[in-house]
Amino acid sequence: MNAEPGPDLWTDEFPRSNAYSPQWLRAAVSGGANPLWLTEWLTSAVQLQPGMRVLDLGCGRAASSVFLHEEFGVDVVAADLWFSPTENHRRIHDAGADAHVVPLRADARSLPFADGWFDAILSVDSFVYYGTDDLYLADLARFLRPGGTLAVTGAGLVHELTEVPAALEDWWQPDLWCLHSAQWWRHHWQRTGIVTVDVADIMPDGWRRWLDWQLAVSPTNVVEIDAVRADQGRTLGYVRVVATRTALELDPPVTAAETDYETHPHRRGPVTADPCRGHPGGNGS
Repeated sequence: MNAEPGPDLWTDEFPRSNAYSPQWLRAAVSGGANPLWLTEWLTSAVQLQPGMRVLDLGCGRAASSVFLHEEFGVDVVAADLWFSPTENHRRIHDAGADAHVVPLRADARSLPFADGWFDAILSVDSFVYYGTDDLYLADLARFLRPGGTLAVTGAGLVHELTEVPAALEDWWQPDLWCLHSAQWWRHHWQRTGIVTVDVADIMPDGWRRWLDWQLAVSPTNVVEIDAVRADQGRTLGYVRVVATRTALELDPPVTAAETDYETHPHRRGPVTADPCRGHPGGNGS
């Protein structure tokens, strides 16, 4: 196994990813992790078959979406809130995948799909931005057929934190408390009954892959690089959670509260003294 991928991002650890041009991948950078490495690791724990309908949620610039179609023959909706679907379409078209990968601008909290439409929902390096909400799993799982797969991967923790380790203090920001361990995610999902968690783990030497990617595409990001290097996998890594949708029936989403207005005076009328209680504000004596 190659311990440190070179500038060409070749590593024996991810043979499928090696088939993709490093220039193409660098031109599709959208976050702090290599989207192909994470997608390859995630899909090693997911059974995808040609023709399946897959949602790539938070797809960034759609490199992961192209990978999913090319490697597994699935039909993909490449949904992202921040990145242009027009640019993503050009990338998808140039890869010859536009008959099977549809780019879409969508908010993960307001998705426009039919219940049960997807065979699998995957999310690579974006789920922590919205998925930690206790109510979110039910909102998302309705778009997945019973027996379908929900699988996410991205930056996470080896174990839950109560305080920031000294090695990470210069890099840590308040929003990084969205990071959690694989076991936290297992509990977060399993307790709902909406899914059965099949896999919840951390990538072996994931901190090294984190460091490799930063050095390759963002070598001036010295604060993060120094933090990951100093931590050496004691705290940071990549986590993966794979679950199967149960048959639990979900309540329909609340999209509006229907009410009828009734006209009433908004203030009380004149208050008269109650001889048994004394004047308002008095002690009744």
